[in-house]
Amino acid sequence: MSDIAIKVEHISKVYKLYNNPMDRLKESLGLTKKKKYTEYYALNDVNIEVKRGETVGIIGTNGAGKSTILKIITGVLNPSSGNVEINGRISALLELGAGFNMEYTGLENVYLNGTMIGFTREEIDAKLDDILEFADIGDFINQPVKTYSSGMFVRLAFAVAINIDPEILIVDEALSVGDVFFQAKCYHKFEEFKKMGKTILFVSHDLGSISKYCDRAILLNQGEKVEEGSPKDIIDVYKKILTNQYNKNDDGQNTDGEEFDDTSSARMKELLVLNPNVNEYGSMDAEIKDFGIIDNNGIITNAVEKGAEYSIVMKVCFNADVTDPIFAVAIKDLRGVTITGTNTMYERINTGLVKKGEERRITFKQVMSLQGGEYLLSLGCTGYEMGELVVHHRLYDVCNITVISDKNTDGMYDMYAKVTIKQGE
Repeated sequence: MSDIAIKVEHISKVYKLYNNPMDRLKESLGLTKKKKYTEYYALNDVNIEVKRGETVGIIGTNGAGKSTILKIITGVLNPSSGNVEINGRISALLELGAGFNMEYTGLENVYLNGTMIGFTREEIDAKLDDILEFADIGDFINQPVKTYSSGMFVRLAFAVAINIDPEILIVDEALSVGDVFFQAKCYHKFEEFKKMGKTILFVSHDLGSISKYCDRAILLNQGEKVEEGSPKDIIDVYKKILTNQYNKNDDGQNTDGEEFDDTSSARMKELLVLNPNVNEYGSMDAEIKDFGIIDNNGIITNAVEKGAEYSIVMKVCFNADVTDPIFAVAIKDLRGVTITGTNTMYERINTGLVKKGEERRITFKQVMSLQGGEYLLSLGCTGYEMGELVVHHRLYDVCNITVISDKNTDGMYDMYAKVTIKQGE
């Protein structure tokens, strides 16, 4: 028996894009010999191998071809060229509920979907209790699914797909369905699959999940496979693509964030995903002209690994003389609660008199101890005049910080406890 579960060889998927419907009609009727379309490669000569028992993640920006490759592997789409070899029975979590008949009851759809995957009625009967317990929708199982809430619908669809016992599980952004308790149940099932030695291939924008669960990661960009390797290495390359810092000829050597080229016309903030509705105000005696988040590899990025050193950098230009300006950073959760922050006054740094026309570059370097998740960054330059607080410039919630973590603890931050257990005498 081959140790290869999935083999994708030179797969391409090409779509014809027409300027108007008449061009498509004329070509289909053979009324024109001139090419009336442009070709769009959703995938271009992609090669992938997944071994039995491996958990492999596929990452990439929107439009990279992630979902397309999964649909080709599962037979939902036919490739324009290339070959796919599958060794094992697949259960796929692609578009949850695809294939459900809205007029049928939930129970009828369980059998319908199971049959479509390739299981006999007897095999579905054996798994029915597990499916119903996992979905946990009670008596609604006997009601038409058109009466379900969206949450109930995805719970049942997920329960059917994941409790049918496949040899290969393929998942497309489906682990974040339902409420937090159902998500925990989904991730627990995912862990069970790994321990059982199942082959798992999944797509996710959650880099923490890729880092935590995957043995290997594959990066797609604009329909092409860029690189594959350890999740950590591939996530680093992905962050470069997100901020337009990726070079195919990159030798892998990154410059340190402290050596960002100040003479360049490029600005750090242009490489970040910014909040279009940032809350900005102040006297503008001092103005935050530029800022960046720089990870431990010197990449300007919104994503930072938990436990790694990173820097928040801002450049402040002064439009007036300012005595003892205070430079500040703060990180909030998505509800707006300040989790942590500091400033040059707290850190007992004497900033002195800054003259009109001068510029200061301030770097806050620290270790990321927050739990994996999404946060908001705020920046500020303030000071005191005649004992009163003066706001020169504040940028509240100017951008997000995504913390990538493969191990979270309780609470808002990790204590990085060192735990030892000794046998009693």
